Amino acid sequence: MAFLKRLGFYLVGLSIGIVFLTIFLKKKSEETGVEFCYFPNCRTLKDIRSKQMLYSEDMNRMLADKELDSLDIATILREGEVDFGRSDTESAPCKTYFIEGFIKKKEAVLKVTNCLEEVLIEEIIRE
Repeated sequence: MAFLKRLGFYLVGLSIGIVFLTIFLKKKSEETGVEFCYFPNCRTLKDIRSKQMLYSEDMNRMLADKELDSLDIATILREGEVDFGRSDTESAPCKTYFIEGFIKKKEAVLKVTNCLEEVLIEEIIRE
């Protein structure tokens, strides 16, 4: 009986500690803007967002013609899904990624070349 009582106290204390830790870490990450990226998709998108972005001529034309907005691109780079099957992650200086997302509620794929210092947004493929 004593073991079950101790086990019960342990589990209650553990669950209370987990709840407090979850609340504390969530509040801390919201205040400082820190993201905990452990999965490949999140790490890749965070790496792309952290670099200087350049646009290809086609993308500059689309931005100038108001066919596309830079916020659409930012949304895909924040909430998109990297298609690692289509992406070229093995190339030497620059890797090419295909990021799937939504632009104005329509599916789109963003082709991005990720180099060491900068990112080139090459094209957008609407599906």
